[in-house]
Amino acid sequence: MALSVSGLRKVYAGTEVVAGLSFTVEPGTCFGLLGPNGAGKTTTLRLCLGLTAPDSGEIALNGHAIPAAAQQARARVGVVPQFDNLDPDFTASENLLVFGRYFGLADAEVKARIPQLLEFAGLTGKADARIATLSGGMKRRLTLARALVNNPDIIFLDEPTTGLDPQARHLIWDRLKQLKSAGKTLILTTHFMDEAERLCDRLIVIDHGRKISEGSPRQLIAEHIEPQVVEVFDEGSHDLSGFVAANRQLAERVETSGETAFFYCREPQQLLARLAEASGLRYVHRASNLEDVFIKLTGRELRD
Repeated sequence: MALSVSGLRKVYAGTEVVAGLSFTVEPGTCFGLLGPNGAGKTTTLRLCLGLTAPDSGEIALNGHAIPAAAQQARARVGVVPQFDNLDPDFTASENLLVFGRYFGLADAEVKARIPQLLEFAGLTGKADARIATLSGGMKRRLTLARALVNNPDIIFLDEPTTGLDPQARHLIWDRLKQLKSAGKTLILTTHFMDEAERLCDRLIVIDHGRKISEGSPRQLIAEHIEPQVVEVFDEGSHDLSGFVAANRQLAERVETSGETAFFYCREPQQLLARLAEASGLRYVHRASNLEDVFIKLTGRELRD
């Protein structure tokens, strides 16, 4: 098992931020931790890496007990933190070289790998570039390359594509898929549900430090959500509430958020026919997805 967590708990200032989490991660898979802000995702990663001591529970990372043998475990682990922490005083290649020394790697060994790492990150030709000259996407990709310096078996990725444009996100997704195809284990936190749906073989949804659901993306969608969603938008007619009241029975479930109503359906044809005749309303008909699951399980209210 790449990672095994049982009964994990952590309390800060009287608040239980991780509340009895248990899960396992199979080698060579991508495992996701999803949850709103403050759900305990980053704390869970820190606990699994031995960077924070748990109040109770058991963790085994790559066969090593955590935190007792965290140093040995981390020798075969790569980490992409939530925020880039590249050294601005060094070039791209120097960042990789210095990071390799933390793992006791010889400079010659790291220097031999640098061209391959930069090519993997789409940074060929940027070896001598200063960090300040790199775009946000380039910095994120360099942080991913840095996490691979020690050729790790397991890679922790804490919101790896936050703040990136679509092109950069897709490039990183492609690289993560390549890593998984090469047998690496990926442990991912993300706020992008499409990212989790694309990459994760299995995931857990946590809220207030507790696991509230677990499974593959397809399993969670089938278990929690009707297969079809019709989103109805009020374009100024102010008749959305009237339309919802008159047509609620055409869906298994209806949720309203601001000027949008979500009709969760199994057979949406009659609802779509009514919408075709309605004025002042716009709609989108789509298949249900992991974001629908996430919203249903954790709610629509904002989290700080």
